[in-house]
Amino acid sequence: MADASKAARVIRKAVKGTVTQAAEVAMAWVEASGGGRIPGAPASRTPPVDEPVKPSDPFPPKLDQRGPERRTATGAETLVTPADVAQQGRHLTTSTGARLQDSDHSLKAGERGPTLLQDHHLREKITHFDHERIPERVVHARGAGAHGVFVGYGNAKPVCKAAFLARHVETPVFVRFSTVLGSRGSADTVRDTRGFATKFYTSEGNFDLVGNNIPVFFIQDGIKFPDVIHAGKPHPDREIPQAQSAHDTFWDFVSLHTEAQHHTMWNMSDRGIPRSYRMMEGFGVHTFRTVNAQGETALVKLHWKPRLGVHSLTWEEAQLLGGVDPDFHRRDLADAIESGAFPQWELGMQVFPDTPEQTFEGIDLLDPTKLVPEELAPVQAVGLLTLTANPTNYFAETEQVAFHVGNMVPGIDVTDDPLMQARLFSYVDTQLLRLGGPNHNQIPINRPHVPVNDMFRDGFHQHAVHAGAAPYKPNSLDGGCPFFAGSATRDHAFVDIPAPVAAGVKERGAPPSFDDHFSQARLFWVSMTPVEQEHIVLAYTFELSRCYETAIRERQLQALANVDPELCARVAAGLGLTAPEPTVPLAEPAPSAALSQLGGTWSAEGRTVGIVVAEEADEGLAGLSGVIDAVFAAGAVPLVVAAHCGELSDGTPIQRTFGATRSVEFDAVLMLGSPPPAPDALPVRDTKAAAPAVSLDPRVVLLVQECFRHAKAVGASGDGVSALAEIGLADDEAGVVTGTDPAGVVAELLELLGAHRAWERFTAGGIA
Repeated sequence: MADASKAARVIRKAVKGTVTQAAEVAMAWVEASGGGRIPGAPASRTPPVDEPVKPSDPFPPKLDQRGPERRTATGAETLVTPADVAQQGRHLTTSTGARLQDSDHSLKAGERGPTLLQDHHLREKITHFDHERIPERVVHARGAGAHGVFVGYGNAKPVCKAAFLARHVETPVFVRFSTVLGSRGSADTVRDTRGFATKFYTSEGNFDLVGNNIPVFFIQDGIKFPDVIHAGKPHPDREIPQAQSAHDTFWDFVSLHTEAQHHTMWNMSDRGIPRSYRMMEGFGVHTFRTVNAQGETALVKLHWKPRLGVHSLTWEEAQLLGGVDPDFHRRDLADAIESGAFPQWELGMQVFPDTPEQTFEGIDLLDPTKLVPEELAPVQAVGLLTLTANPTNYFAETEQVAFHVGNMVPGIDVTDDPLMQARLFSYVDTQLLRLGGPNHNQIPINRPHVPVNDMFRDGFHQHAVHAGAAPYKPNSLDGGCPFFAGSATRDHAFVDIPAPVAAGVKERGAPPSFDDHFSQARLFWVSMTPVEQEHIVLAYTFELSRCYETAIRERQLQALANVDPELCARVAAGLGLTAPEPTVPLAEPAPSAALSQLGGTWSAEGRTVGIVVAEEADEGLAGLSGVIDAVFAAGAVPLVVAAHCGELSDGTPIQRTFGATRSVEFDAVLMLGSPPPAPDALPVRDTKAAAPAVSLDPRVVLLVQECFRHAKAVGASGDGVSALAEIGLADDEAGVVTGTDPAGVVAELLELLGAHRAWERFTAGGIA
């Protein structure tokens, strides 16, 4: 058994010298793509106004796109390029390559006659369309993916012998982020748990780390998984509400099944509405068992720590985005990669001794509804993940990627966590249905980057053409091939760690340590700042107010009373109900600063700054180019906002218009002018223009007011200063910057972005 404290010291020492080097190796993957670009271009070339008629080759992919690495179905490298697996040639063809002159008209008996059954192209085209969709995931159906690289720091060696964690080892990865409850057509910004699944294409086979943005789960045993999902999904009679938990069946379940209270507390916090996939943590949820080269074992929990910090939307922003841009999170991820602001996370480990009790500081490590505070077991960084490229095709990559908790590599193994044990069966069973058979690992996005010699044969969608006469062991007809690995160390064989199993009887039950359902929910509550606590109160109040049955509200209030009486009283007041007394002794945990999202300072990389200009005032554009350059230099994205599309008088491209943007698109707003009402600022054309007559365009007024209400940084220079005054914002308000020098104002604005929001504004003038 490994010495956990010694391993932690070694890891801490090694991190210091390897983080920068690993980051440099990761960025080498993306030097060619550059940075400082406005994202959103739909194609790699600008289209002409008229329809092209002269045959030409297909456009290449955009610079930010990269498909799966081309491997054969058995893992061998090929000389196939991305262009070779994309559409070929200049002419439209059938699926068998016959060129077509017309794909706009069916074959008919006369131009007005019935369509003929012999129209093979019509039947092929419609049949393929009818079969384009595969069964969507029951959970995590709504997802967004990206390609990247993981670079190991080498300091996990005392704990884990996995090759991909070794110093400077580069491992290609594909990451899929997702919501849980909604269908593929639901909105990104709903209050929900987010999936964070990573496929490592390691030199020892694929390793899938299939986790969430919340470190604990609703249930302790996987046999309850259908129950919690059925409860959270839309009601079976009306199929509503979509992608949310604010309804009777969900709260009926979690108020009765109180082991769900800890996860629910996280979901009702700001963690349930992340600002971006790039700004949320990821957790392996379970405790894993690792082994080093000497055969010593340890227990670990795995964490993803975002380089940009952990940040969230306000509830109003999430609601606005559901209508303004339901694709906000997937767009944000793709735009950041396209603009060169490559998202990064460090993979971290909490290390615990592998004792027979499998507990740490009284916390049962096999209970997936419990976490270990970082103050008790620090998270030690062991590698860097950088997302460097967007998918070339959503279906082929993001939709067809198949994760499985059982995809392990030497050095990492499972534990007896009863939720994890059920997932080991569930995931592969799901892929058999969803992806059409047992050969789903031969789909390009799932293919390992190492040789595959599994002796599996036939089945739906078999891509490999197997040779040999003896797909069985032992054999002599194929010379005994494939052979077993002779040495776990030399041959990198996967060996199930020989962990002891305690003697017992067959039973359906759980240990007494699983009975504590409230102390860690209380730990989370007492670790929140006043702003975060208020947001939790508002979330519970909203969700429970959407329930029809009063009994469900009262039952959940009892659960909250067992977490914290103040929390219960504040929610009860919002519901117009009486707060009950606790029925269990209240725990007194020490607050954990790591659970709060506030207090840090982070990079402005990937943030968007809306720059509002008045086109008629040419003098207001004098400092615009310098402002744009400064925003790009900080790794952020400047979006020029004006009255209409096209260009400004100085030739600067306009990215957003007053009528087609909203505050939720921006992390900060800079006023460089005082734009008067534009010709389309009429209620009959734009309902956002329905405001009292002022000298400013009313949609700009709304944009600035919303940014201020959501505690975002607001800046102004030149005529923009008087515009802010007309809107009613004083220059001494928290998070408001004004000045005569645009460069100085934008520098202060970018610095304010480091805290995500001007939090003083919430505590001074009410909570948003």
